[in-house]
Amino acid sequence: MIPKLQYISQGATPEEHLENIQKACSAGAELVELHLQKVSEKKHLKLAEEAREITSHFQTRLLIYNDYKIAKTVKADGVHLAQTNLATKARIHIYTWQIIGGTANTLHDCETLLNDQVDYIRLAPFRTTESKKNMPTVLGLNGYTAIVEALKTDTPIIGAGGITTEDVTRILATGISGVAVSTEITGNFDSVKLFNKLLNASSVDEQRHTF
Repeated sequence: MIPKLQYISQGATPEEHLENIQKACSAGAELVELHLQKVSEKKHLKLAEEAREITSHFQTRLLIYNDYKIAKTVKADGVHLAQTNLATKARIHIYTWQIIGGTANTLHDCETLLNDQVDYIRLAPFRTTESKKNMPTVLGLNGYTAIVEALKTDTPIIGAGGITTEDVTRILATGISGVAVSTEITGNFDSVKLFNKLLNASSVDEQRHTF
């Protein structure tokens, strides 16, 4: 079962990522991703352990960005992979109950991830974001609609990339299952409640994915 709202952590420092994860959990986020890059493996593991403590306290699910070994070590709820070619290797390594998601930008990316039996796909970017350079093709509503209609899959497709509360209703109309949000929530953690309301993302009404 994949919650319809995912918070992707942001912060000027790794410690700020943890602070923001705690704020998101306090605000009612059901799933958060520790999204760290360019940190040593030792520090990443320490921070992941701290993130696991925070999310366990709030009974919030935790994803680790791109490091399935750390996800297994801290017994996170899953891993989110930036590369479409790592899912098979990750599946062999992690626990059977842990979930795997992957980022996709094209129909081909999605098909690759589906063939590797990921638990959800994060389709991005919805729009241009200032935080990323050398961005892949912006998909928008038309791109989402075209890919979702072509896939015809029961695997949850999560929109990501500059999404705001004002976008949610139109995004859901394309057939997208939910949204992953970073900047909008980091700027105002109270927006978690509005996102949840718009997505109807309670613990009772989630995307149910059968394996």
